[in-house]
Amino acid sequence: MEQMTRRGFVQFAGMGVIGATIAGRSALAAPWGRPVGLQLYSVREQLAKDYEGTLKQVGAIGYRDVEAAGFYNRTAEQVKQAMADAQVKCVGAHYAYTALAPNVDKIIEFHKTLGCPSVVCAYSSHREAAAKGEFTIDDLRWTIEQLNGIGEKLRKEGLQLGYHNHTPEFVRENGVLAYDAMMAAADPKLITFEMDCGWVKVGGGDPVELLKKYPTRISLLHVKDFKPKADPSAKGTPPPAELGRGTIDYRPIFAAAKASNIKHIFVEQEGFDMPPMEALKVDYDYVNGLKG
Repeated sequence: MEQMTRRGFVQFAGMGVIGATIAGRSALAAPWGRPVGLQLYSVREQLAKDYEGTLKQVGAIGYRDVEAAGFYNRTAEQVKQAMADAQVKCVGAHYAYTALAPNVDKIIEFHKTLGCPSVVCAYSSHREAAAKGEFTIDDLRWTIEQLNGIGEKLRKEGLQLGYHNHTPEFVRENGVLAYDAMMAAADPKLITFEMDCGWVKVGGGDPVELLKKYPTRISLLHVKDFKPKADPSAKGTPPPAELGRGTIDYRPIFAAAKASNIKHIFVEQEGFDMPPMEALKVDYDYVNGLKG
């Protein structure tokens, strides 16, 4: 799925927040003792049709932690009950900056009621509201500067603010990598980083290098995979693949993560060419198989 489509979804879903058997699912040991989580954007279509049933299917695969991308017009109490019934825990939720910034107080209240400790800015914003097109380094740095203030407010309420990358963070301007500029602008006491390894690779970056460079600043990982492009020179996002069946070898990434500050790992798959729950089971088994 193209990033702007996901951006629109997260922004809409972020605004929307304001308004099977599980036997044996822990048989595999998760990498370095941490449970494998799922970013629920992966099952956005299924959640829209059957929220409670889809969460139970996710839990039956073995996922313990989940990260939301919208709450489908449910109250925090309703979400909390649905998560409990599915035996999963919502440990974070994504919001585009344009949904997060004007609704911080309501988001804080929702998260505290839900018991969800992490608020993640999933998309940056342009400094000038009327601006269009790709983000510049100035846009990305400005977003982080604004997030410092939001992070302070969240910290006072016992919540953690994170920032999730896509590909614009890996452009260079005048020799400066945007991701480095954002790290420099972010107060490490207020903002942690969620590194989406798939988008880092698509953007031309190296997740291993970043984990080594910022071992205490990155605490969350998204893991996804892509098939090779039919035409490597073509623009656009490569087609999604199940983990271990695409182009990304996560063994060195997980090895680097073991020496860093990773608290949660979230599988995210943005499209499927097999039944979604079957694909998410492939993903789950792949991550659990990389015990290190």
